[in-house]
Amino acid sequence: QVHLVESGGGLVQPGGSLRLSCVASGFAFSAYEVGWHRQVPGKEREFIASMNDNGQSTRYSDSVKGRFTISRDNSKNTMYLQMNNLQPDDTAVYYCNAVSKFFLTYWGQGTKVTVSA
Repeated sequence: QVHLVESGGGLVQPGGSLRLSCVASGFAFSAYEVGWHRQVPGKEREFIASMNDNGQSTRYSDSVKGRFTISRDNSKNTMYLQMNNLQPDDTAVYYCNAVSKFFLTYWGQGTKVTVSA
């Protein structure tokens, strides 16, 4: 059974940092591209970052480039999102996903991040 389980969300003050984790099970994690998206109520899910299967290629949205860093540890079936200099506009539910070369996609259940003073 496939699982993607996020953790690490919470409340942080503007300018603060959080590290999200997403642990995968039930599929060949190391063969999948991984990514992070976020969603605010009433808006579409937004792409944040992605990393290819071997970790050598990354992409970021303009809204987080230079502040967020995606990484993965294939030995632990885990992906990460390091978020620095968080701002109130970063408040959202963050989702991890994994995409195969055949575009089979798995999603986590989401973890909430709130940036507020």
